[in-house]
Amino acid sequence: MTDTTITWRTLMTQTAALVGDRVTAMWLCHQASGCDSDEFMETMDEHVTQRSADHIDAMINRLLAGEPVQYVLGRWAFRHLDLMVDKRVLIPRPETEQLVDIVLQYLRSLPDDQRAIVADLGTGCGAIGLSLLHELKLGTITAYLTDVSVDALNVTRANVSGVGRPGMNAMVMHGHWYEALPNELRNTLDVVVSNPPYIANGDLEIAENVLQWEPNDALFAGADGLDALQAIVSGACDWLKPGGLLALEIGYKQGAAVLRLLGDSALKDAQVIQDLSGRDRFACATAPLF
Repeated sequence: MTDTTITWRTLMTQTAALVGDRVTAMWLCHQASGCDSDEFMETMDEHVTQRSADHIDAMINRLLAGEPVQYVLGRWAFRHLDLMVDKRVLIPRPETEQLVDIVLQYLRSLPDDQRAIVADLGTGCGAIGLSLLHELKLGTITAYLTDVSVDALNVTRANVSGVGRPGMNAMVMHGHWYEALPNELRNTLDVVVSNPPYIANGDLEIAENVLQWEPNDALFAGADGLDALQAIVSGACDWLKPGGLLALEIGYKQGAAVLRLLGDSALKDAQVIQDLSGRDRFACATAPLF
């Protein structure tokens, strides 16, 4: 048990020694103290309460057992949002922030008086759709956040509440890919965006802590990792309006295969976009104009 006669300053030093990382120790102390960064700096010489001591002990034990720090904290930053995350959803990755940029660029090119409709398929914690709602002018888009996992959608709903007013324009829907969407949305969507499962079953590159802790149904997609991508691509023309955008996150080795999927569909202007490390990471295409 943590000694509650010590200060937060001393406790953070001790925690860093245990977890091997001062930044992680700082995050744990912020969480246990209930303070943000600036507030914590002002309380570093105050004594730790028993309740905070118990909290940080529990978090340290979870972290040392291998649980990802994001789940231990119960929250993680994505672009401008602080999102609730736990083992019911994938941990948002920095690469996916670039997918949001791709969609934002497209949506900002639309006429100012046009209210756009976006479907974020397989939304998980809601990171993509909620970022679009947060960063675009209030009331300019409606975002349908869908997932086949009821557990994941419970996390989504918590995050919809957490973003405040932009969340009023989020529609949380349960179902498998397009099946979650109301039928009247066919051929009306401006954007279909997704970070779907794209890892091949048995892929040896997947990290052990990812395999152990994150939801496998949000990671794996068949023998070649293309099952979910195939389903989303094949249905896109039935749901996008003419000229509407399909934007996908893909595996870094899947660029050529996904271009073939897009080429076999009626979608136009297919392209693969690299992430900031120079790896194939995103695929885009548009619905035909006629």
